[in-house]
Amino acid sequence: MEIVLNGYYTLILATLVLLLGKVLVKKIKFLSDFNIPEPVAGGLVAAAIVYSLYAFFGYTFTFQKQLQTAFMLMFFASIGLSADFSRLRAGGLPLLMLSVLVSIFIIIQNAVGVGSAMAMGLDPMLGLVAGSISLTGGHGTAGAWGATLEQTYGVAAATTLGIACATYGLVAGGVIGGPVAQRLINKMGLKAKDLKKTAAPSAAKSLDGTPNAVSSKDYASEEIFEKADSTRLITATAAIETLALFAACLAFADIMTGLVKGTWLELPTFVWALFGGVMIRNVLTIIFNFEMFDRAIDVFGNAALSLFLAMALLSLKLWELAGLGLPILVILIIQTIVMILYAIFVTFRFMGRDYDAAVLAAGHCGFGLGATPTAIANMQAITDRYLPSHKAFLIVPMVGAFFVDIVNVIVLQTFTKLPFM
Repeated sequence: MEIVLNGYYTLILATLVLLLGKVLVKKIKFLSDFNIPEPVAGGLVAAAIVYSLYAFFGYTFTFQKQLQTAFMLMFFASIGLSADFSRLRAGGLPLLMLSVLVSIFIIIQNAVGVGSAMAMGLDPMLGLVAGSISLTGGHGTAGAWGATLEQTYGVAAATTLGIACATYGLVAGGVIGGPVAQRLINKMGLKAKDLKKTAAPSAAKSLDGTPNAVSSKDYASEEIFEKADSTRLITATAAIETLALFAACLAFADIMTGLVKGTWLELPTFVWALFGGVMIRNVLTIIFNFEMFDRAIDVFGNAALSLFLAMALLSLKLWELAGLGLPILVILIIQTIVMILYAIFVTFRFMGRDYDAAVLAAGHCGFGLGATPTAIANMQAITDRYLPSHKAFLIVPMVGAFFVDIVNVIVLQTFTKLPFM
């Protein structure tokens, strides 16, 4: 028996899923320790209930998709609207270097995913799902690309699989970050007592014994990353102006999707929403000197992501994953090993082979497999034990929250056009 729920009931159930997730994350230490998002915690329970109703009573549920799509587009528009080019200059050369390293890793991650999938006789598109779509991209990107893969490329259960892989990535990214940084710090011959005793940042040394600054004075000491549940004060006027900006991004995305349909510029609608946000933000601030209200953008973006994820997880059909569990798990384990090796032998070495680089390696593990909050949690675990790393806390949020999404879209779009896909 199929039960069809309209937009009102879909929204009501989504908010209940979020409230359930909030309670679960607050009460279950494992969920809070590994930064599992509230919509994911509540949504997976809801998906299990839906699966039980299907397995025992034959009930299936169909949820209205328009609201889910709108919230998804708002989330990606918020990423673009937060991309202020004038701020990105503050990161300097380290920001550019980490962005390049992350871009290379995204290519490797997808190559590993596609290659592993083909070796096991799976659809290579599933390799992308178990690659940067869900791991570097996270739950939001997994849901967005999942819908595109299902509708455009005929990949069954891509959304369900993507959400599952993204959840694995959050846990794995949080587990490996600390040990990777600790190994690098031990390899440099630095111990906790040595770093704690050191008052000057110049105490850290590279592997060849050359003194190297732990935290460069060129970087601002304030932490620029804001957690999703932080309190933000916004006004009604700012809220209306921000909603107008989101409306412009969504209108731009809809127009561009129609204009380029069937051409080599054809991209998923959410990509145009992101690019539209980037253009609107920087045209208004640079040319018209318009003051953007970032707190409102952040609030609406986070709320949209939570509601989108809750609706996506409500729509999960877990029974469609039958037969894919073990092969996908093998791919994810391989991806975890690749992330560890890349963080140790590439990220750490090219970012300076010093204490800052070790903290950055932990951060890369976080958003390379999970999400930016996981990266922040990894770095905080290290800096709470040793010294601060203003360099890491300046550039990792900018790379993890903005550059990663832009590069990921470009790389994924290129991979989907390859002849063997």
